[in-house]
Amino acid sequence: MIRVLLVDDQPLLRSGFRALLDVEDDIEVVAEAGDGEEGLALAGEHLPDIALIDIRMPVMDGIEATRRIAADPALARVHVVILTNYGLDEHVFNALRAGAAGFLVKDIEPEDFLHAVRVAARGDALLAPSITRKLIDRYVSEPLHPRADTDLNGLTNREREAVALVAHGLSNDQIADRMVISPLTAKTHINRAMTKLHARDRAQLVVLAYESGLVTPRGR
Repeated sequence: MIRVLLVDDQPLLRSGFRALLDVEDDIEVVAEAGDGEEGLALAGEHLPDIALIDIRMPVMDGIEATRRIAADPALARVHVVILTNYGLDEHVFNALRAGAAGFLVKDIEPEDFLHAVRVAARGDALLAPSITRKLIDRYVSEPLHPRADTDLNGLTNREREAVALVAHGLSNDQIADRMVISPLTAKTHINRAMTKLHARDRAQLVVLAYESGLVTPRGR
C-alpha cells in the first residue's frame, strides 16, 4: 500500500487529489495539511511513502518543508513530490535542490498523476532527461560557484563517469551506450553513486555534479 500525505493550502485541490487517490486499491491518503509546518509534523507522525507538497503556502512554504524532510534521517523513506501551477520555475528549481524527488503540475491528467505517485513510491525520481536538461540550462544562465564540501573522492572512476553523464541529461540507456555497458550496470553505478553521496535522486546528482565542479556547463 502506498501511503500519501497531501499538503496544500487549498482545501478544494486537496479534496480533488484525495478523490483520485482514494479509489485506487494500492494507494491510501493517510493525512492532509494546509501548510508546510503542519505537513512536516504529519510526515513525522505518519511516515508516508509520498508527500505531495504545494510549493507556495502560508506559515511554511513547500521549499522549507522539503528541506526539513530531506534533512531528517527519521524521514528518509519519505519521497517529496512538489505540486506547482507554473512548471519548472525558480521555486521548483530550489525545491529540487532542497531534496524533492520531482514535481507535478497541478493540471496534470488524472492517469498521469496516479502513474507519477506510483513511480515516486518506487524511489524513482520524477525527473525525465528533458527536465534534467532544463536544470542544466539554469546552471548555464545562473552559474553556481563550486562548493568545497561536495566531495566525490569516494566514487570510482566509472561511478564518476556515470554521474557526469546524468548531469548532462542522459537517460540510463544512453549512459549504457556511452559507457559500453548494460543498462543494469549503468543503473548500478548511478545507484551506488547516489548512496555514497547521500543523494535522494537524479536531481540531487545533477546538483552535486555541478556544485563539485565535476561538470561545467558548456555555456558558462
